[in-house]
This record gives sequence, C-alpha cells and structure tokens, in this order.
Amino acid sequence: MDDLREEILKDLQENIMPFWMNLKDDEYGGFYGWVDYDLNLIKSTDKGGIATARYLWSFSSMYRFTKDEKYKECANHAYKFLLNNFLDKEWKGLYWMVDYKGNVTDYRKHVYTQSFGIYALSEYYRATGHEESLEMAKDLYYLIESKGFNNKNNAYMEEFNREWDISPNEMLSENGVVADITTNTHLHVLEAYTNLYRVWPDKELKENINKLIKIFYEYIYNKDTKFLKVFFDNKWNEIIDLKSYGHDIEASWLIDEALKVIASDNKEYLQMVVDIAYNIAKEGVLKDGSLKNEKEKGKDDLTKVWWVQAEAMVGFVNAYERTKDKKFLELVSGLWKYTKENVIDKRKNGEWYWSVEENNKPTEREIAGPWKTPYHNTRFCLEILERIDK
Repeated sequence: MDDLREEILKDLQENIMPFWMNLKDDEYGGFYGWVDYDLNLIKSTDKGGIATARYLWSFSSMYRFTKDEKYKECANHAYKFLLNNFLDKEWKGLYWMVDYKGNVTDYRKHVYTQSFGIYALSEYYRATGHEESLEMAKDLYYLIESKGFNNKNNAYMEEFNREWDISPNEMLSENGVVADITTNTHLHVLEAYTNLYRVWPDKELKENINKLIKIFYEYIYNKDTKFLKVFFDNKWNEIIDLKSYGHDIEASWLIDEALKVIASDNKEYLQMVVDIAYNIAKEGVLKDGSLKNEKEKGKDDLTKVWWVQAEAMVGFVNAYERTKDKKFLELVSGLWKYTKENVIDKRKNGEWYWSVEENNKPTEREIAGPWKTPYHNTRFCLEILERIDK
C-alpha cells in the first residue's frame, strides 16, 4: 500500500492539480470551460454550474487535506464565481450554464446542479470555516426539499425552468430515453446531504438521508440481480434495460459513507453495500484489470471511462474495509495498474483521458469540459490517501 500511496500522491500533486489550476480564468472569473483532445485551451467556451461546483469541491478538499494556500486561493476563486454568476437572487438556486464572461446562457435549474452546489459549499465551509457558504448550502438544501421532492411518488425530481416549473429531463437522460426519475440524481443528492450533515448535524437532514437510503433499497436496488436500476418513469417503473457498472460501485461506497456519517448500523443497508461491490467485482471487471462502462439490453460497452475507474478503486477499497476480503485489494491493484498505463495522459500538460477504447487507444474527446472536471479523480486520490493514512 505504501507504493500505491506514493504513486497516487505523485499523480495528484504533479499531474491532476497543476492541470486544473492552469485553467483558472483571472479575467472573467471561474475556470475555462474547455480543453480539447489535443490539449488546446478554448477560452471562449461556456462554463457550467456543475463544473464550477466541482472545481469548488476539489480545491476545497485539497486545501483541507494539504493546508496549502494555493488550493485555498483556487477554492476562493471558484466560490466567488459560483456566488456571483450562478446563484439566482430572484428565483433561488443555481443556473445550468453561463458564457465565458459569466453571463447566463441557460437559466434552467436542475436538482443535480443544486446537489453539487451543496456538496461543494459544505466542503468549502469544512475546509475554511466560511460561514456564508454554509448558509448558502442550507438554502439549496431547503430549496431541493421544497421544490425538488415529489411526495406523491417519493422521488426527487430532475429538471425545472428558472421559475421552478417542471420541465422534461433533457440534461440527465441518456441512452435514447427521457427519464422522470434517475438513480444518478438521487445518488448525488445523497452525496451532498451526507457532506452537509458533517458540518450541520440537523435532525431533519438526518431523516432525509435515511429517506434517501431507503429509496435506494426499496426502489433502485434490484435485490435479485444486485444491480441498481438506472432510469424510471414517474411511477418508478424501469424504462430501459441498462446496467451502469460505474454508478453501481460509486453508489456502494457513497451509500456506505452516508451510513457512517449518520451512524446507522442498518443490517439490510450494509448488506446492500457489500452485495453491490461483490456483484460489480464479478460482472464488471475485465481481464486487464479495468472496469467496463455499462451494459444496455444485454450488450456490454467495453469503453473504460476515466471516472468509472476512479470510483471503482474507492468502492473496492471501501468494500475491503467492510469485509476484509483481500480480493478487493487485488482488484484495486489491477485497476490502478490499468489506469496508470492507459488512462493517465502522459503528454506534457495532460491529465486523464476521458476514456480508453476497447483497443486501449484513448477516445478523442475533451480533456476538460462541463462534465470533465477535477472532481472524480481528485476525490479518488484523496479518499485512498486518507484511508491508507488511517
């Protein structure tokens, strides 16, 4: 584990962080919105609300871990941009997108965006003690609960217009369907609420975390197959035969994290966490050590996506901590070897590729964009480092 720690720390400090810090926009605020596959920086690209929140979380978390002022400076920079350019002072909540100068280009509100706002702002408070950010996180929490939760079907809703009228869920639907309910949004609301509870142990918030875990257990988790369902209609009917290996293993450790933070020892939920991890270990890991992307209608997508590898490593370390089954550490070793050799971009000023194709050639996709940010691999590094240090 000492070698793993050293290699991960080196990649974090010498590869991941320098890449994202270099995208700091000192003219218009925030961080530049696009770096293409050839590592060309496109300064005139729009900047996303989710991306901005993920920058804020990443630099706040780095500052909390290292106490290095350069990360605090970047966190402060991201916070100002989120506050001044994404927060709707009239209708509340965070916008979807602004242009490179910070003017709003897409006013829609998504529960997913609000959840990342909570996740980032609570981490910023956790790292710096900045009181205003905690109050802003609480406001977004109350907003999700008042506007974004449907008591009739016991589900968190998805997409709204600026005035919080519900809209078709274009932004968090994929695979040719438009979903009324998604596992992805529920997972990241849970992630956000868990982090908020760390700094604000409110009784009602704890109840809502319990509510979310129960939703996973009763509606999302398939107790027969041990997979999570992905997309649903508004009555919780599954609308596509889809399995997402990355989301499942990410959910395994994020649900467990929530259980730890609220000090729950619910045996059914703990068993779900472990069963998901064993299932993904069995169904998703390839001979080269990597994790497949997803399976749609019985056909595997063998693309190796950057965030899927990152979340799998955290998920399997977490599963080892729960079970003491050394099989999980062997899986982490294989995943890291594959990631080192294929996913990490060894070009000068590179970071991690978006994905690697079945033939192990990098996918020619952006290296930074609205969905490609420092969040997944920074968190992977910090989670593994913190767990090894314990």
